[in-house]
Amino acid sequence: MAAVFRHWARHNYTEGQSGHISIRDPEHPNLMWMNPLSRHFGMLTAGDMLCLDINTGAIVAGPRNPTTNARTANAAGFWIHSAVHKARPDAHAVCHAHTIAGRAWAAFARPLDMITQDVCNFHNAHAVYANYGGIVFGEEEGQRIAAALCPANKAAILMNHGLITVGRTVDEAGFLFSLLDKSCAIQLQVEAACANGNLKKEIISDEEAAYNFAMASEANVLYREAQADVELEIHAAGGEDALAGGFEGLEL
Repeated sequence: MAAVFRHWARHNYTEGQSGHISIRDPEHPNLMWMNPLSRHFGMLTAGDMLCLDINTGAIVAGPRNPTTNARTANAAGFWIHSAVHKARPDAHAVCHAHTIAGRAWAAFARPLDMITQDVCNFHNAHAVYANYGGIVFGEEEGQRIAAALCPANKAAILMNHGLITVGRTVDEAGFLFSLLDKSCAIQLQVEAACANGNLKKEIISDEEAAYNFAMASEANVLYREAQADVELEIHAAGGEDALAGGFEGLEL
């Protein structure tokens, strides 16, 4: 989880206090781990994460902010992630951030076209939440976002908001998030190139897109796809022990 956050920092997914990843606790399925409010993605270690009750939002474990001596989670993040974890018991990890390309494409409230081999990972597996309800400070908006991911979508484009992906592992969800953001950027470039009418974009057929999806968009394959980026961040941080810093000392 910390490695994926550092990958996000490397690719400039930061935007103030926005953006969060959650992971369902493997031992206690009613709990999830999420990043604390306001700590930069590029500085996060496992020991920085907060453990929240999915049903109540109560922080049951995690470090205190050295400035405020309080544990502070992102309220909007809780409403989104808790709703997704409730609606999708198969989704053990959820990624959401406000990327530049993601927000730009989200303004059109349109799904992505199957114009590259890679975007076929989302063939018939991503949705558009075409209703902007403002900053998510209530349960209902989180539930509506979660509904866009049901019953089995891997991702959703949130109109005027950003992107969200899910996976059985944080590796899978994190790889899909980066792929979704890049696919938005590619779609924007293709649309701009076609704007004068002299060029025509070619769409991959449903049959071929379905074949690509079947070959490449399986949970174990997507986990493996993520490892190069994860391993880079572990190496850059100085090894697994550095990224795991503080985890053993988390207090209830």
